[in-house]
Amino acid sequence: MVKSSDNGEIFKEYGIKNTKQRNILLDILKEGKDPLTAEEIFLKARKVDKHINLSTIYRTLNIFVSKNIAIKLNLEQENKSMFQLNIMDHDHYIICVSCHKKVSIDHCPIIGYEYFMKERTDFDIIGHKLEIYGYCPKCKNRDI
Repeated sequence: MVKSSDNGEIFKEYGIKNTKQRNILLDILKEGKDPLTAEEIFLKARKVDKHINLSTIYRTLNIFVSKNIAIKLNLEQENKSMFQLNIMDHDHYIICVSCHKKVSIDHCPIIGYEYFMKERTDFDIIGHKLEIYGYCPKCKNRDI
């Protein structure tokens, strides 16, 4: 989980080479309140570096996820992934499968369950994510 605000310190802590493109992506993830798709991150990155390409975005995001710097959220219905910075104050979301509206859940309903699972499985739990899918009020009232 990312604890520092300095990109150089973060890369050093996680053993990642500090590059211009990685700094751009990390800054975008830091600025984003909501999870972003790789395509959304790509469009934001192009505003900073017009030469950055989508394959660099995907490679860097995969590195960030493998090092636990970022969290990958999967939208099963759309076969899409979204990414956000892995911070101590994490968010969980309820996501509309029709319009893809994301609403942050105010508190973490899993914290207590983590302790139960640790006792039951003897796992050292380092984190979790929760995604709930459904139809938002606008979409559920639409004629489908």
